[in-house]
Parts: sequence; structure tokens; C-alpha cells
Amino acid sequence: MESRLIFLDIDGTFLEPGRTEAPPSAVEALRAARAKGHKVFLCTGRNYKMTAPVLRYGFDGYVCSAGGYVVCGQTVLFDCPMDRAQSDGARALLEAHGVDCTLEAKDATYGGAKMLERFAGYQAMQQAAPLNSELERWRRAFEEGMQLQPLEAYRGEPIYKICYIATDAASLLPAKQAYGAQFNFCETESFKPDGPGCINGELINRKFNKGEGIRRICAHLGLSTAAVVAFGDSENDLEMADVAAVSYCMANGAPALKARCTNVCPAVGEDGIAIAFKELGLI
Repeated sequence: MESRLIFLDIDGTFLEPGRTEAPPSAVEALRAARAKGHKVFLCTGRNYKMTAPVLRYGFDGYVCSAGGYVVCGQTVLFDCPMDRAQSDGARALLEAHGVDCTLEAKDATYGGAKMLERFAGYQAMQQAAPLNSELERWRRAFEEGMQLQPLEAYRGEPIYKICYIATDAASLLPAKQAYGAQFNFCETESFKPDGPGCINGELINRKFNKGEGIRRICAHLGLSTAAVVAFGDSENDLEMADVAAVSYCMANGAPALKARCTNVCPAVGEDGIAIAFKELGLI
């Protein structure tokens, strides 16, 4: 078959939520597909620093920061951080209304003490109720000693994304009113079994998204999006699914994504990537 361009989200797709090691079946499928001449890329909301450890499995490039930083081979195709007024202004509005946030630069992530306290609480409830894949990634990262730099250490380097956790929708309204035209507020509600939980989300610049990142790689390689196969699990993968000729939502994925994808496959821990690759004749 003709060479395909395969794009894989990381958390909840190539890795089980919160895990740092990919299942052997997914790694073997990745390597077998590349051996057959297909190109495989990561397509993630993570910044480069958090993406870099996964690159050891062997990829042809990556879309980081939900489309804000795009690399094919060794060539940087797109690099679009927020301007300082945007990142400072959005952060100030969120914090003024009690919303905890983290700032994601290319090579560092900054967060406040309240965010650390939140994840300590999530660790205690881990067995009581499942977290969505994004929250589980953060919870596990804190558990394993991820170095989150204090907000006080931030010295103005470009920010690609702001992640946030709010206790209610009303606290997000001022930021959405001020910045809704500039940013997509991509979020998920998570609830504790014994009462209200939180809204976790991320501000993604409307200048880009994962789908646009895929288009940039296709244009660089001189291929159409008809060659694209995409895999994801969350609502920040919607544009990725829209661009791909063939799209898979993992069984553990968000209902909104399942509705937009052409296929659903088993979770990655149940060999979903390998099963789908074989189904498509990629391996």
C-alpha cells in the first residue's frame, strides 16, 4: 500500500493514562509500520519538554503544544507561542477568580503551590474514581516526581499553552469573555464520587490546533491529508480527527471524539494500536 502518515496522541492513546512506558504491542506496531515505509508522528498537547522522553521509541516528527510547535525530521515547521500580553493577561484573570493554572513554555512548566495540593488530593482519590487521561497524566507525573517549576521562577520565556483547574464554570467566565476570541478553552469536567469535582482544561491559541499541525507536516512532505491516519482519545484531538482520512478514537476516549472519528479501537493497554494497525494493513 502507499505510504501513510500516522499521527498518535500520547496520553490515553500511545501511553496508558498516567504511564511513562508504552505497551510493548504499541511499540512493536510503531516500529513495524515504519519498517514498511510509513511515517509515524506524535501529535500531543504536551510541550516539547514533556514530549521528549517519548521520542526514544522512534518517530519521524512531532506536533507539540496542541499544534503550537511542529517538527518534521529535524526541521522546525511552525513555532507560535503566545505573546507576553496574552499569557500575562489570561493568567492574571484566571488567578484573580480563583482558577489554578500552569504555564507551559517549550522547555519548562510552571505552576503554583495550589496545583501541587490539588494533585496530592487526586492521589488520595485515585482508587475511588477514575480521572480523565489528562488529569491522570498530571497526577502520575507528580507522583513520580515531575519537576514543576514554581510560578515565582517564571522569567518571561514564551508560553505556548496555559492549563487550568477550576472548581466551577462561573470562575472561568471573565477569562472566556476577554480571551474567547483568541483562545479555544478545551476542557473536561471531572467529578468526585462524594461531591463536586473540577473543570480541567487548556487554552489553545486559535491560530493553530492539532489538525493544522498535521496539515503543515503534509505540506512539507508534499502529501495530501488523504494519506493521514490519526489516533486520539480526548477533545483536543477533534481537529486531528477532522483532518485525517482515517481516524480512530480509543475505547477509553471522550464521547465527542468517538462521534467524530471514523473508527473506534480498543484501549492502548488492550493492544488497541496494534489491532488498528493490523486492521488497516499498516503492519
